Parts: sequence; structure tokens; C-alpha cells
Amino acid sequence: MTDTIHVLVADDHDLVRAGLKAAMRTSDDFSVVAEARDGREAVREAKRLKPELVVMDVRMPLLDGIEACREIRSQVPGINVLMLTSFADERAVMAAIVAGASGFMLKEVQTPQLLEAMRIVGRGGKTLDAVSSAAVIAQIRKGTVVSEEDKIAQQLSERELRVLDLIADGLTNREIGETLFLSEKTIKHHVSDILAKLGLSRRVEAAAFAIRRAATHLQDE
Repeated sequence: MTDTIHVLVADDHDLVRAGLKAAMRTSDDFSVVAEARDGREAVREAKRLKPELVVMDVRMPLLDGIEACREIRSQVPGINVLMLTSFADERAVMAAIVAGASGFMLKEVQTPQLLEAMRIVGRGGKTLDAVSSAAVIAQIRKGTVVSEEDKIAQQLSERELRVLDLIADGLTNREIGETLFLSEKTIKHHVSDILAKLGLSRRVEAAAFAIRRAATHLQDE
């Protein structure tokens, strides 16, 4: 790992990108290698340059930041993504985590806190600001029925439960396969079976299910 964190800045507003670059110039830790004005460009540049860190807006044209994050993490798992947004929406925070983002920050955060978050995420760590953390906790607390969710989960095999937990951790199919020593194709089949058994249609719903189930178990301990 080098001392310098190479950064791709993705935001459709010129002033925001300029502000982020100006903030990074106050520190020797960062080197901006590219900019992107939409999600598709962000994915393309991330695949081409493979920076340690992508700092990306949640809402962008052509391909939103959540989907762009999912594609980047799926195609180049070694890249770390820090999502930025103007407000902390519970669903957006959860969706970003499920998509593989390692951090979620409000744009109104002070420069020193933003740079520290970039260092943490750029070097492989995870971080949420206080508002985003509260949003995640609120989302978890919405699901408090233990018996019903455990009853539904009984339909899953031990391997499927393990895959479900790894989905909740934000891992891509490729990363889950590497963790369980299975092919990516096998993991895709497991994910499809999990969604069918749980009566869900999206990966983010499966992750929320797993997080709620885990949270209720912790409350009972």
C-alpha cells in the first residue's frame, strides 16, 4: 500500500468537484487521478485507472451513484467507495452499504472530517458520519419481530444463511464466492434462491432482512 491515496471524484456539479479537489490539496495524502460527471463515466474511469478511492455523489445522471458503486465494486472489488449526499435518507444509506460502499458522508461535513473519512475508506476501512449512522440504526429498528423473521429464515440452508449474512456485509457475489470458496455463478444461484424463499425481489431487501434479524438477536442477549 502506498502512502498516497489515488482518488476518482464523481459528481455532476462542477463546483462540488472543484471543492473536493481544493480540500484534497490541503493534504499530502491524496492525488486526484480523474473526474466523472455521471455514473457511467465513473464506472468507466474506475475500471480504467483502478484508484484506491472513489468519492461519489449518490444522485447523478445516466447511472445513479448507488448503481455505479455496485458496478465498480463488482468489477473491481479492490476499489473503495465513499458516498456523498446532501441529506441522509435511511434507504439511501442502506442501499449504499449493500452496494458495497465503505463510507457514507453528508456534503455539509467539515473539511477535516471529510478528509479523515477519505483516509479511512481509501485505506480499506469503513466509516459513517453521525447522521448516517443514526439513519442506519433507525432502519434496523423498524424490523423488530423476531419470531416471524426467524420463521421465514428457517427455509434457508446453512450455506444460504451464510450467503445472506455476507450480502448484509456489503460483499459482491465475487467476494462472497472468494470467501466461501465457491464460483461467482454458484453464488448468483444462491442469491436467486434466497430472494425467492424470502419472497423478496431485490438484493437490498435481503440485506435489510438480515440486518433486522441480527439486530433482534442482539436485543435478546
